[in-house]
Amino acid sequence: MKKLLKKLRRSRNKLKNHKYLSWIINNLQDKKIWRFNRMTVSKAFAVGLFCAFMPIPFQMILATFGAIIFSANLPLSVFLVWISNPITIPFIFYFCYKLGAWILGVSVELDKSMSLEYVIEIFFIIWKPFLLGCFIVAIVSSILGYVFSQLFYTIRIYRKTNRS
Repeated sequence: MKKLLKKLRRSRNKLKNHKYLSWIINNLQDKKIWRFNRMTVSKAFAVGLFCAFMPIPFQMILATFGAIIFSANLPLSVFLVWISNPITIPFIFYFCYKLGAWILGVSVELDKSMSLEYVIEIFFIIWKPFLLGCFIVAIVSSILGYVFSQLFYTIRIYRKTNRS
């Protein structure tokens, strides 16, 4: 066990002294990103929900960087990304596509025989409305998450002060 801890310590020191990764290690030690208070939680909702609706791989890494940059609560930011999980993502992406298609005025009729050529052809038609819909849903959910978490804290404080 002692050897493992020494090895981990050495690798942590290597990362701490690394040219490009040292800022991550230093910022992960920042106590603000681990606290649960009104501002860090509200920022975490904004960061986590924004990242959840981005159609990219490694959303948790993006949420980690966002939490560090905006001083949001790191665990909550990463947890909220899991709103888009393997079960919910088809519904989320379909909604995002439909929203983007409605805004752009695009309509695509899907063929039931999904050949590879058809999928490639259809991708070049649907990518713009899909990305637009994802971006709009990400921004709106981010703003709503921030506002509602602020509202929740305000109501909680109001109730707490009126009980006394």
